Amino acid sequence: MSHDYVNILGVPFINTSFAEMESILTNHIDKQEKTIVVTANPEIVMYAKENKDYQKIIQSAHYVVPDGNGILLAANMLQKPIKERVTGFDLTMSLLEEGNKKGWHVYLLGGREQVNKRAAENIEKDYPGINLVGRHNGYFDWEDGQVAEEVAAKAPDIVLVALGFPRQEEWITTNYHRFSKGLFMGVGGTIDIISGEMKRAPEFWQNLKLEWFYRLLKQPSRWRRVLVLPQFVKQVRQSRKRD
Repeated sequence: MSHDYVNILGVPFINTSFAEMESILTNHIDKQEKTIVVTANPEIVMYAKENKDYQKIIQSAHYVVPDGNGILLAANMLQKPIKERVTGFDLTMSLLEEGNKKGWHVYLLGGREQVNKRAAENIEKDYPGINLVGRHNGYFDWEDGQVAEEVAAKAPDIVLVALGFPRQEEWITTNYHRFSKGLFMGVGGTIDIISGEMKRAPEFWQNLKLEWFYRLLKQPSRWRRVLVLPQFVKQVRQSRKRD
């Protein structure tokens, strides 16, 4: 099945609705096909533009979904509108709901130990049909490959990797050859929300497309990260002129 893609500064975003994306990934899981999903926002796109190795990692993923209204804005600027925002958080929760019905096996990787533990406990409580086959915090030695070997041995249907970018995508790509099946998705701060450590922006802020501003109010230390947005818009505008 062919899909429509929108290239934004070298990153190919799949152009589907949220429901279509959920259906595509569910189909891969049901067929036990290895799949890599990247949830990319403007910050990730800009980082990839400056770091070619990371850009190659993203370009090699099976799907890059538009996690952020800035991506939709960029697509509109390029006159190639993307149907809908597909956030990593919403996609994670949707897959957990589906997994709850189908008894999927899930592995949770990343975050501080207490955050990881609470997130695992909440998944087990809220989705009793899911088999949480393992978990590990985000602080481990990459060189010995022990965590990757454990994941491979558990053979989960879904591996939620919350190491933050670019580490989560690098870990998935580096160890991909070890796994026989599974959907691998970098989920960043999603684990903090599942654990209760952080709260997602209320729907009011989401509808105003100001979720980023809500997070900034809650975490003022993010201000440097917000500065990438005007640079992103400028780069997209320049790329449109070149095209």
